[in-house]
Amino acid sequence: MRPWVEKVYGIPPEQIVGSSIKTRYELKDGKPVLVRLPELDFFNDKEGKPVAINQYIGRRPIAAFGNSDGDLPMLQWTTAGQGPRFALYVHHTDAKREWAYDRKSSVGRLDKGLDEAKVKGWTVVDMEKDWSVIYPFEKNRL
Repeated sequence: MRPWVEKVYGIPPEQIVGSSIKTRYELKDGKPVLVRLPELDFFNDKEGKPVAINQYIGRRPIAAFGNSDGDLPMLQWTTAGQGPRFALYVHHTDAKREWAYDRKSSVGRLDKGLDEAKVKGWTVVDMEKDWSVIYPFEKNRL
């Protein structure tokens, strides 16, 4: 995500928490270089998300947003903190304008998260029902 997220979303790469590749410092021809190794340092999904947040940010967030069961541990970690906390799931229900997935989807499954959101009072946004615009180019169609 770091290589393209600044151009697409305007978020600088140093503010992105995501998967990373192992890197090693070396001297090549007398010059210091960082060499990317052919292995993951960290995989930012499921239980790895709260670990990554702690590693990169160093504190429990007050708000977390997700769209699949892969985000459930991050929302659980966030809302388990003291004081006001906010958790939100974006439920991808709009197959016409985006990719729809749900409880039985093979990709992007949102099943356990929907159940926990209901029990814990987390906010669930329904993409089809709650958003009039998903992508900026849609504004021209309104």
